[in-house]
Amino acid sequence: MKTNINNFVSALKQGKTLLYPADTIWGLGCDATNQKAVDAIFKLKNRPKNKPLIALVADVDMLKQYVEKIPNNIEELLQSDQPTTLVYPKGKGLAKGVISENESVAIRIPKPCFVLDLITAFGKPIVSTSANLSGAPIPVTYHEIDAQILARVDEVVPLNKDNLAQIPSRVLKVLPDGSVKQLR
Repeated sequence: MKTNINNFVSALKQGKTLLYPADTIWGLGCDATNQKAVDAIFKLKNRPKNKPLIALVADVDMLKQYVEKIPNNIEELLQSDQPTTLVYPKGKGLAKGVISENESVAIRIPKPCFVLDLITAFGKPIVSTSANLSGAPIPVTYHEIDAQILARVDEVVPLNKDNLAQIPSRVLKVLPDGSVKQLR
């Protein structure tokens, strides 16, 4: 497993795209700070540029490097058993397309799994978007992933190919006063 992580960390550093099992669903990702890599994810998915991507970080310390303001109740918001993506009003240090046109950014800390180990070893956020063409259904298993995605992604993490996908994360928007509104 260590060798695999090092190989995938190297791929991220080279600006490559990855197909990997997250703690929720099969995801497509790349270095969230690398504009060329982020653009490749949009192209790979045929995703409109006005639909920003989610980033995954390892922990609250990493999160603090990429958002302008952390709400006081962050620990409480992250304590849910359900994977939770928070949309912060203003992101920083991430590629366009991860930071939206209105400067907001959606970030999640994954539950313990391969992708959390990968982010920790990489030391920077990675993009996380469902492994489907834009508008197509989210694949429930690896074997349902569209052949176009498999042919065009740079690297595939060969883990959990027979596992069924879980549901995507819930999405909460952090409002300026620190309160939250559920978006998904």
